[in-house]
Amino acid sequence: MFWRDRTGFLVRNAWLGDVSYMELGPQPIYFLNHPDLIRDMFVTNASKFVKGSAFQRAKHFLGNGLITSDGQFHLRQRRMMQPAFHNARIREYMRPMITYAERMAEEWQDGETRDINREMMHLTLQVVGNALFGAEMRDDADELAEALSTAMNIFNYLQVPFSELLEDLPESQSAEFIEARDTLDRIVGRIIRERRKDGGDRGDLLSMLLMARDEDDGSMMTDEQVRDEAMTLFLAGHETTATAMTWMWYMLSENPDKAEKLHAEIDSVLGTRQPAPEDVMALKYTEAVFAETMRLFPPVWSVGRHVVEDHEIAGYNVPAGSFAMVSQYVMHRDPRFWDEPDSFIPERWEKRSTREASKQFIYFPFGGGVRKCIGEGFSWMEGVTLTSILARKWKLTLDPEQRIGFEPLITLRPKYGMRMKIEAR
Repeated sequence: MFWRDRTGFLVRNAWLGDVSYMELGPQPIYFLNHPDLIRDMFVTNASKFVKGSAFQRAKHFLGNGLITSDGQFHLRQRRMMQPAFHNARIREYMRPMITYAERMAEEWQDGETRDINREMMHLTLQVVGNALFGAEMRDDADELAEALSTAMNIFNYLQVPFSELLEDLPESQSAEFIEARDTLDRIVGRIIRERRKDGGDRGDLLSMLLMARDEDDGSMMTDEQVRDEAMTLFLAGHETTATAMTWMWYMLSENPDKAEKLHAEIDSVLGTRQPAPEDVMALKYTEAVFAETMRLFPPVWSVGRHVVEDHEIAGYNVPAGSFAMVSQYVMHRDPRFWDEPDSFIPERWEKRSTREASKQFIYFPFGGGVRKCIGEGFSWMEGVTLTSILARKWKLTLDPEQRIGFEPLITLRPKYGMRMKIEAR
């Protein structure tokens, strides 16, 4: 039942109460569906909930980066990387966002139909690649993109809840993944070595990773650690935003009054000029559209953890060795906490801030606690910036033949792509 309809399965489980229980083979699984229980897992008793064996398997391919690491090593790496995501630094990353969005806006033609999911994947890959490596990835962009796509596809499979209970990857798929990993290692390793020799700060994420020091002992990351974190940022930094933006264009097409309001704000704030960092704060409705899209279609739709110590949850004894699971998709649509939960209403964010909702754990598209996405600020700026540039010139309308469905892997992908007609405004 889970594999046939993953989001629907969890929605039905939520009807059973704040804690529901199931078994998949020998694995006991507890689905938690209340903000207090989600806070308990992410914050209050986070040490009792760790990444599962699927993430251990992923280390063979991705290394020991923020996504796969745990415990003190994870905290150390996160602490060292945090300066790379301070507000002043994120403002610098806006330049590649503008460059590549303007380039895409120029490439589109009036009246043509494109798979917008593929377009957004391509766009955000270029943005994060440039923000991470600067201009140095230009010659390797195509090879890097192909290898990264292969890695992401299989990483998606590895991270689907309960995947560790399934068979290992088929030999052919494993070999394909290893080849992609070796390509990434070769290209990224060369860039890291060349940058070590050069030294200095070029204003990109790689510079920050190479300069990062542990505040306790002053140590720096090894080349291997830099590589692992670079792969983490590459993988996590493009598909999540691309997926959110794909669903955003779909919802704007389905709600033309909201699209009209979005276009009006962009015209008022930007006119015909490029956005500047201070404009992101002024584009409040654009941000609300992005926020509301992530409420209905959270890019990361569920989070699972292994319980390493007996723990009481809402009066139930959850033994060590169990699997605990929460779902952004389900909580974001819970009628106990949201008016008209299945409706696309960006205006709801005029009365409630995303920060407030995140603190309440009724809205957590970026996770929570010590494992909350380190790139959240980057993602907000990217979503608003790319949207403002593309929507300033173009209106997108869903192809009448386009089927809509979910492919919930690690991200909530559109199952059939998202073909849309592009019309000049």
